[in-house]
Amino acid sequence: MTISLTNRRVLSAFLALLASLLISPAAPAQTDSTAPLAAPNAKVVLFPVALYNAQANVQEASDSSQAALSTQVLTGKLQELLGPQLLVGQPVALVAASPKALATTGKQPCNVIVACARAVADSLKAPWVVMAKVSKTSNLIWLLTGQLIHAPTGAIILDDSTELKGETEGMVRAGSRIFAERVARTVRRGGVATNFPNTP
Repeated sequence: MTISLTNRRVLSAFLALLASLLISPAAPAQTDSTAPLAAPNAKVVLFPVALYNAQANVQEASDSSQAALSTQVLTGKLQELLGPQLLVGQPVALVAASPKALATTGKQPCNVIVACARAVADSLKAPWVVMAKVSKTSNLIWLLTGQLIHAPTGAIILDDSTELKGETEGMVRAGSRIFAERVARTVRRGGVATNFPNTP
């Protein structure tokens, strides 16, 4: 079998390319996407839980008590799990009322505007922000949604949504506690989320 001069050149070029690929140094490994975003003891800003009931079939004066209850449970559980890392209450409210924070809200409360929450966290030197809301669909169905946000980048690390059916107060307590545990676990891992409670 004879190989023409053109085919020899193509074959030689192919073999040279193959050899260069085989002996060239490997490219550096990609950066691990699970690298921590902050220290395990980094500060966490918690805002009061917001209430959304405009779409509910019945709005009641007592609806706001569910948001207050969720705030209470989140605060208590996160204080238990994170201790002095948690920034909540008056220090957060004071910064949220500052001109810098208010400039981001469009006259909305800071606890429902991510830009405002990030501005507050920046002022308090906290890399983490926790925002949550309870939404009422009916007297028997509520929704708890919560987010853990990396304030410097705006990345949403946790975006949990739990449908609360049945006895409202008990379900709000349980949903808020579970979300708080996930937040604390993720913060302790530097922002690496896991669905496994016993993961260190």
